[in-house]
Formats: sequence, C-alpha cells, structure tokens
Amino acid sequence: MSFTDLFKSGQRSRNLSHFASITRMAFSSGELKETEGKLLKRFARKLDINETEYQNILKDPAKYPFTPSNSAEERLERMLDLFKMIYADNEMDDEEQRLVEKYAIGLGYTEELASKLINRSIEIFNGGLDLEDYRYLLNK
Repeated sequence: MSFTDLFKSGQRSRNLSHFASITRMAFSSGELKETEGKLLKRFARKLDINETEYQNILKDPAKYPFTPSNSAEERLERMLDLFKMIYADNEMDDEEQRLVEKYAIGLGYTEELASKLINRSIEIFNGGLDLEDYRYLLNK
C-alpha cells in the first residue's frame, strides 16, 4: 500500500467515524426528525459516504469507532458540523450536550477548552452574537 493510499484510507475512516458521530447526535433525542434527516444527507455527500455506508451507519452508528483528526482546523470543522446537526431542530437537549462534550474531548480538546468552545458555540447558535462578534464575522 502506497503512502497516498494509506492517507486516503485514514481520511476515509475519519469521515466514516465523523459521520457516525453526527448520526449518533441526530438520534440522541430518540427518533430522526425531518430536518435532521436532510442535514444527514448533506453531511453524507460532503463526507463522500455512499448509500450502503449511509444505511449501515443509520442502522448502527456505534459500530464505527471514533477516529480523531490531527488537524486543528479539521477538529473545529467537525465541531461545527455537530453543532449544525444539534441545532437542525433549533434546540439542544441535555443528551446532545453530553454527547458533544464527550466528542470534543475525544477530538483532543482539554476539558476546559472543550467547555469554552461548547459554551461559545451555544451562544452563537442561540443567536447570542454581540456587536463585536457580528462585526468580526462580517469583516472576516
């Protein structure tokens, strides 16, 4: 196996793992809501998950081991993906918060940094942007 094949294989397993984590998040409230289902389909396309993989992950997302990323940028992107899934129904329940905390630590964030990242993300997704943040995001 060549180095590039090894890299592709590692990236593939991280994508499957991430999609399984997003799926667990979507099902954390019991059943899959329509908005969450649509978002799952979008993430599947984004992560290059084929239909067979998609169906297998929907059946048993816990079957796919968690594989953290080495890239800080990719870890942050994965957190954003999870928050998009959580807020697909415009709310975060206790189970979703517990799962996202566990996921953030699994990605390699310290408990303190994970807590700050999650709390700030909750503020942002709940519409809690202040003027400075809004200005920063507009000018970025």
